[in-house]
Amino acid sequence: MTQMTAPLEVGLAVRDLKRMRAFYEGALGLSFVSEIHVGGEKAKVAAMSPEGYTVVRLQTAKGERIKLLQPDRLPQAGQAETGLILERAGSSYLTFIVDDLKALVERLIEHGAQPLTGRDPIEVRPGTWLAFLHDPEGHIVEIVQYDDIAAYRSDLAEEK
Repeated sequence: MTQMTAPLEVGLAVRDLKRMRAFYEGALGLSFVSEIHVGGEKAKVAAMSPEGYTVVRLQTAKGERIKLLQPDRLPQAGQAETGLILERAGSSYLTFIVDDLKALVERLIEHGAQPLTGRDPIEVRPGTWLAFLHDPEGHIVEIVQYDDIAAYRSDLAEEK
């Protein structure tokens, strides 16, 4: 059986790399890991972009990473989709598990996020609280807080 060798990484196509890097570093405290440019030919072969692109990797304190990818030539702006998250084909979102959901929601809003579920956390099942927001470019971000993290991930309970 294939084993994971590193924590999950999530990629987000962005239009304004500088703004999005500032958002994730400032609002969520992610740390800069690297910035790499991929030239046009490699970008085409990798089915990423007809021209080159730049990727910035950011990491959480627990080791999860996100990749912010900006093509050298930006696509035409499209109309934003509306509706429930799972009603949209190809939906994706980032999930950050935190110890103070309410405070982080407020900080995200201060940094330009728009709440989808309101400012107050929602208890989706006993002891599990969440909020969904759009980041400044419309990506969906889920913030979760567990009353007992060991009930969700016992491997993280002792690291707290």
